[in-house]
Amino acid sequence: MSLVKKIAIVASGTMMSRILGFIREMLMAMALGTGPVADAFNAAFRFPNTFRRLFAEGAFNSAFVPLFSKEIEKNIETARQFSEEVFGVLFSILLMITIIMEFSMPFLITHVIAPGFSSNAGKFEATVRLTTIMFPYLACMSLSAMMGGMLNSLQRYFAPAIAPVFLNIILIGVLLWVWFSKVDAWNTGLALSWGVMAAGIIHLLIVWLALRNAGMKIGLRMPHFSANVRRLVVLALPAAITGGITQINLLINTNIASADTGAVSSLVYADRLYQLPLSILAIAVATVLLPELSRALRSGKLKKAYVLQNRSMEFILLLSLPAAAAFLIMSKPIVRLLFEHGQFDARATTIVSGILAIYGLGLPAFVLIKAFIPIFFSREDTKTPMICAGISVVVNVLLSITLFPSLSGKGIAIAEITAGWINAILLFIILVKRRYWSSDPIFLKRIPIFLMSSVTMALILSFAISHLTWSLSSLSSLTIRFFTIATLVFCATLIYFAMIFLCEGVTLSMAKRNFFGKRK
Repeated sequence: MSLVKKIAIVASGTMMSRILGFIREMLMAMALGTGPVADAFNAAFRFPNTFRRLFAEGAFNSAFVPLFSKEIEKNIETARQFSEEVFGVLFSILLMITIIMEFSMPFLITHVIAPGFSSNAGKFEATVRLTTIMFPYLACMSLSAMMGGMLNSLQRYFAPAIAPVFLNIILIGVLLWVWFSKVDAWNTGLALSWGVMAAGIIHLLIVWLALRNAGMKIGLRMPHFSANVRRLVVLALPAAITGGITQINLLINTNIASADTGAVSSLVYADRLYQLPLSILAIAVATVLLPELSRALRSGKLKKAYVLQNRSMEFILLLSLPAAAAFLIMSKPIVRLLFEHGQFDARATTIVSGILAIYGLGLPAFVLIKAFIPIFFSREDTKTPMICAGISVVVNVLLSITLFPSLSGKGIAIAEITAGWINAILLFIILVKRRYWSSDPIFLKRIPIFLMSSVTMALILSFAISHLTWSLSSLSSLTIRFFTIATLVFCATLIYFAMIFLCEGVTLSMAKRNFFGKRK
């Protein structure tokens, strides 16, 4: 199976989850708007989600996968034994964290998650209650992330990619029920929180069954810090920080944004939109690239590793550059179409679209970070990305504190993308300096073509939008706006890829070979 096809399998599951996520956010905007319950739910959900990405996905998809891949190369039974040792330690740590956090929730909301909510007793109490319900979601998703890493190492990509879809299916079902039953805002927040908890259990069940079908049965052992587990801990501590750097910034920014009513929800709605290309492209590439690189390096195939890196970067830049241009040019029509219903008014559209346009400028940086980090991790180097991530966090915090008083949510978005670009540039410089990455003539030829095609597409798109003001405004019907935006996106995509093919950045035979692989 070719690299692109493996990425496509992961990306398809992620895309399905994100599309359903859009529907979920649209329904949530209609039900809760940017009011106090929306702020409380978003802040509450972000807390366990941040820990999940820090201590589960960040650590295990980065530190566990190379070690597990190494054990598979030796013997499948030693790999199973190693996974059981890790599972026992992880389960014990998660149980301890969950108990401590549940009893400390009022203190955490006041001093860590959303200090700005303390002045509003109702919002504060709602956030405490909702976070308490949802926090065990962390344990389910952390164990799922470990099993998903094992499946990826075994080249079973579908189950880990499709499992997150069920979170959005359940929450959409809850939102439809509360909408038709005319449930009040507070009970809507409660129902959503219990839905999140149920989704975590279902996610864990799906990957566990997939792992058993793959012939890798793991049981629960007493915690035992073997040599391999100790090595994992050494790698996982910096990997957890690095892998979850975006989440660290989001948690800090939630803390700062909680001082302004509606700012937290505005950032969440904009984040949901820009996360679509980021998740589909960057996360899919990173998920596939890490085990593939680990196997190539373990086999001593350095040339193959360089080819994997170059083709992966080409693929994500091919799709992320036009996505960034589209967010910059047409953020307002997109936000108006998707969210301006019910409690979400024109003022909210202006605020969220402004934040989204700024995020568009940072999209290539965040995509590149996701592609650069596996190159370090596959070599069991987790400290260097951690240092770069730490620098970007400092930049983000300083800029957020400086810009938020005057620019509110836009100031936080500017801080995020600036920190992202600094992180990406630092990682790239170190990769080149240490010779972890080597470009080839094909890569150097294609990237300028992608850039030129994106700029051309953006100019044509901007010209078209300026002549379709009424069709894209709130004065026109939802149907007209939908078909206008769909036509613009279709034509822009056609123009972009036509230029790519005309400039020979990609050929038809090359595209077929990359997706279907070479014939034997």
